Order: sequence, then C-alpha cells, then structure tokens
Amino acid sequence: MKSVKDLVKAHGSIILLRRSLSLTPRALAEKTITIREAITQAMDEEITRDDRVFLMGEEVAQYDGAYKMSKGLWKKHGDKRIVDTPITEMGFAGIATGAAMAGLRPICEFMTFNFSMQAIDHVINSAAKTYYMSSGKVKVPIVFRGPNGAAAGVAAQHSQDYSTWYSQCPGLKVIAPYSAEDCRGLLKAAVRDDDPVVFLENELIYGQQFPISDEALSADFVLPIGKGKIEREGKHVTLASYSIGIKICLEAAKELEQNGIDCEVINLRTLRPLDEDIIKTSVKKTHHLVTVEFGWPQCSIGAEIIARICESDAFDYLDAPPIRVTGADVPLAYAKTLEQNSMPQVPNVLKSVKKVLNK
Repeated sequence: MKSVKDLVKAHGSIILLRRSLSLTPRALAEKTITIREAITQAMDEEITRDDRVFLMGEEVAQYDGAYKMSKGLWKKHGDKRIVDTPITEMGFAGIATGAAMAGLRPICEFMTFNFSMQAIDHVINSAAKTYYMSSGKVKVPIVFRGPNGAAAGVAAQHSQDYSTWYSQCPGLKVIAPYSAEDCRGLLKAAVRDDDPVVFLENELIYGQQFPISDEALSADFVLPIGKGKIEREGKHVTLASYSIGIKICLEAAKELEQNGIDCEVINLRTLRPLDEDIIKTSVKKTHHLVTVEFGWPQCSIGAEIIARICESDAFDYLDAPPIRVTGADVPLAYAKTLEQNSMPQVPNVLKSVKKVLNK
C-alpha cells in the first residue's frame, strides 16, 4: 500500500491530494430516513415522554407490527405500553376509545384502514362526538393510525381511500402526511392533541427515503395540525394534493418544467381542518388549479377544495375552470394493468395541467 508521502509525490502537490479527498459540508450533513422509521421514532418518543401513551393493535407487540411500524417497541416498553389484540377491530377500537375517555392517550393501529369499517361506530359515534355531547366535559385524546388507500394487488376490499370518509365528520382531525418530516411532526402533534385524530398513512411509500433536518429529528419537533406546506414553488399552476399524491405531483412538475411550465405543489398535510389560506394564496398567484388524489371522484377532497375556492375571493383570480385528477370511479381491480390504470399516474397530471393552461 502506498504511503501518503508517495501519493503526494505522485501527484506533485498536496493540494491535489486534498481535492481528491474533499467532501462538501452538505454531503456530510445530509440525512435521510424512511416513512417507517419516522413513524416508529415518533411513537417511541411519545411513549417515552408521556406515561399515558400506549400503542395497541393486531400484531404490534412481539411481531413488531404487520408492516414493522412498531419494530423494537415491545422489547423496549413492555406489555403494558405495546398491546397485542385479537382480530376484532370493533373490540379494541372500543377499548382504546374508552381508555382515552378515562384519561389515557392511546394510539390505535388498524392493520389497514379498510378494517376500520368494523370499528367505524366507535371512531365516529364514540370518539368524534363525545366531547360535543358531553358539553366539553369528556375529552377523547386518541390517534387512529395505519395504512390507507391502495397498496399493490390487494383488490377492491383492501384498497379504499378513507380520506373523504373521515374528513367529513365534525369532531375528528384528519391527517394525511407525505414525507418523513410530516410523519414525525404530525404524529407527535396528534398524540399530544386533546381531540381524536385519524392519521392516514400510505403503505406504498413506507420504505421511501426522505431527507430530514436535525431540527425534525429532535424529540421536541412538532408540526401544527391544519397547516399545509409548499413543497415546490411555481407561478403557472397550483397542484394541490396529499399523501402519495404529492409524489405524483412532484414528478409531473419536474417533467412540465422541461416545457416551460412552472408548477406550485401544495402538500395539504391535514384534510380536516383544511388549510384554505395556503391554497387561496397560491391560486391568486398562479390563476390555475389542479387537485390530485387517489380516492374516488364523487364527494372527493378535490371537490371540496374546488368548492371552497369557488366560494371565496380566490375565484375571481382563476383564468380557467379547476380540474380534478382522481382514482377511477370503480372498485379497484386485482389485475395489475387495470389497477395501475385506475389510479392517478404522472401522464394524467400532465394532461390536466396542459388542459387547464390551454396548451
């Protein structure tokens, strides 16, 4: 092996050697984590911070969760804080809701939100309405979380998007995060909130890596519920979306940039309460609006956004009718090609943007 002296001699300059080994501060500082890691970390930190917080659901303890979202938590926190349940969503959702009424702060995991239909009476009639029906005497600080929407090849009964279902109900707060920062900051905020929160994750991006700052990795990092984020600034058209829809929007925006179209991408983050101001401000700047979501078109989140824009002063700034990009109005097929064509893809967004811009 050559010595440093030999290497310097071969290059003829110590400067060349330094340059060949240099690393920029940005490269050294860049950190990334997956959605899975972000959610696991957030639950771990909140369970450690507050003795009232516990996680319950199917296979969350010894098996580390069906999607490994609670990996290592049972070994660290034990049976009282990480609770395995039978396959009975109505049963354990009721127990969790009762625990919240009694002063605890449960995180109730549904293996998939499709199974929350078995428990929807507790989510809507017990958790969401009790604070109102008790004249504010009984708080229900609970988080219902798990994967929402289509996965891959799981057919119609396991592929529904519940964003609209739950966001229609007064008394619930509904969060649909996209990035690792979203998941850490908003899940911690949800656990600390005194109202019941539905936290809609997306299985298809559990393993995706996202850059994250030291601030967002802090145990004290919390994002405000009800505030969106501009993921990409632009001036020609507003793309409003949430969860995995942001991924499609960012990819479309990158491609449209090659054609001189500058898209502003808004990450809603929270569906109830909805951040109207961030959408209005963007529409007043771009004069065009396209909404993107994976749910069905009727009574969709996009329909609600467009209705609010049309009912506000932002309507006068529109140069063309807004357009919705949604999932197809059919039960999702099992066949791969049909499944892909039933959900929004980048070409659907490209076509809609060009249509709204009359290009």
